[in-house]
Amino acid sequence: MEHQSPSTAAAINNRAKKQIDILAKISHALVHRHDLANVLDEILIVLEQDMGMLRGMLTLRSPDDIFVIEASKGLTEEEKGRGQYHLGEGIVGKVALTKEPELVHDINQDPRFLNKTQSRKGGEPISFLCVPVVYKQLVIGTISIDCPRVDTETLRQDLNFLMLVADLLAEAVANIREQIAERESLLAENIKLRQQLGELYQPDNIIGKCSAMQTVYMQIAQVAASTATVLIRGESGTGKELVARAVHFSSPRIDKPFVAVNCAALPENLIESELFGHEKGAFSGAVQQRKGRFELANGGTIFLDEIGDISPAVQVRLLRVLQEHVFERVGGAESISVDIRVIAATGKNLEKAIAAGEFREDLFYRLNVFPIHIPALRERKSDIMLLADHFLQSCNSVYRKDIKRISTAAINMMMSYHWPGNVRELENCIERAVLSSVDDVIHGFNLPPSLQTSEATNTALLPSEGANLGDMVASYERELIVDALKKNKGNVASTARHLQTTQRILHYRIGKLGIEPKKYR
Repeated sequence: MEHQSPSTAAAINNRAKKQIDILAKISHALVHRHDLANVLDEILIVLEQDMGMLRGMLTLRSPDDIFVIEASKGLTEEEKGRGQYHLGEGIVGKVALTKEPELVHDINQDPRFLNKTQSRKGGEPISFLCVPVVYKQLVIGTISIDCPRVDTETLRQDLNFLMLVADLLAEAVANIREQIAERESLLAENIKLRQQLGELYQPDNIIGKCSAMQTVYMQIAQVAASTATVLIRGESGTGKELVARAVHFSSPRIDKPFVAVNCAALPENLIESELFGHEKGAFSGAVQQRKGRFELANGGTIFLDEIGDISPAVQVRLLRVLQEHVFERVGGAESISVDIRVIAATGKNLEKAIAAGEFREDLFYRLNVFPIHIPALRERKSDIMLLADHFLQSCNSVYRKDIKRISTAAINMMMSYHWPGNVRELENCIERAVLSSVDDVIHGFNLPPSLQTSEATNTALLPSEGANLGDMVASYERELIVDALKKNKGNVASTARHLQTTQRILHYRIGKLGIEPKKYR
């Protein structure tokens, strides 16, 4: 039996002790560090300090089977970016393909070594060790190190030790790989959602072609790229938030938050906390610190709807934010700076509120830098049918219906109605009509009663004081015949077959009701 010299035995013992220390440090990092991405960097530092590693890198397998450097030591960011290996390519690619570790005594003498990172400039001999990271029988990465050239036996011991490290890291590396995949998936989904939101709130998708709406589109284009405060004015239901979103999603802040606040919906004692946040213990129920809407919207846009309803105390604080972009949380003393674009909206007459002492004049001028007026629906009647058709298609999709058109009678009702609830009321009206329709047409009787009470609709031969049964039946009959004539392009014979009656009876009813078939050819 060959005896080892005392010096050799001591060296082996020292090396074994060092390796145990390294494994202990790696295990400690894996147990106590929750940020797995930083664990890899820490482990490479341990290998550098305790194992004499010159350079090291850990690659992870991407979905397209390319091994990309995820963590490294001794490589610049530029060098790290070059490190991408296909299966079978170079030493790293071969290890990934075969699941077998590789030892290169001198990288300067081995033609398989590609030096893809271009971090080795040649000169002194350098050894290269590379081992696979295997999880559930799949190579999910590799660990490789550069080290000073030593004897073959020592390099083999280091290679075997590196395989132990890879086995120890396998599960952690798998978790990191899953985290990266999840992060990339969420990032892609986030980008997709932002694109969809951008498309949804672009001015092109705001329905309306009348001259008043063309002016609104022009104003959105003029102000979007700036940081100017915008005040959107218009009655309730005209689409003020839609315009606010169009301004945001047409601006350079498109990738930043858009935070909407309905000031009228918040109790007066809570609105300051909602807008500016609060510190723990600031008031009863404030069990922890909370960020306000201004803080959450930092870098983006905050939309203050119904701004005319805020209290005088909040008006003072809001004025300071608009002037200095600085505020304090409720119960706090620290000043918080924000980069924020403010868009406000109101249906109130602020000039009257100023005269009545209900709204600060200086705040009004701060808000009214760039005013945009949204016309009421009764002022843009040429857009009513465009909007109705849009809502009809949306409701068809939501409720899986196939309603193809709106009858003439229903159109007359909608065009004659004064729409006090504006576009929101029209949307609700179409939704109700879609739900109540039993065929592929929205009839006048599918519309809410509020649209059927005016004589000005010209949709029924109703007396000025109430309606009798005969007139209502005649109105319903007239609508059915007109719809059938439209479907059959004014052909009375086809219409009679469609209504399952005779031409003689249909001609009689057409004459009595004053219908002209030729209008529908």
